[in-house]
Amino acid sequence: MDGVSGVSGFWWVVAALLVVATLVVAVVLAVRLFRARKLLADTGIPLSRKLLFWGALLYLVSPVDLLPDPIFLDDIGILLAALRSLHQAGAQAALKPADPAG
Repeated sequence: MDGVSGVSGFWWVVAALLVVATLVVAVVLAVRLFRARKLLADTGIPLSRKLLFWGALLYLVSPVDLLPDPIFLDDIGILLAALRSLHQAGAQAALKPADPAG
């Protein structure tokens, strides 16, 4: 019996470490996304990209998820998509020529 409980305890530790690791990744991405909000002040970024930013943050804190909350893979995917979208919009806005009329 002692060997079985040791193996079971090992898997609980592995599962807990995976949950903590995905939580850390989700928090890091949320912080990066929140810091990227400076791009939202740029008028060259379309409203759809701004809504994606706020939607990703709302999804992260929402109790309704595609996957149960100990698994943050869906949250991480949404945050990565929002970050990528904001950075692409920022890059496109930076490449647009300045309006000569002022």
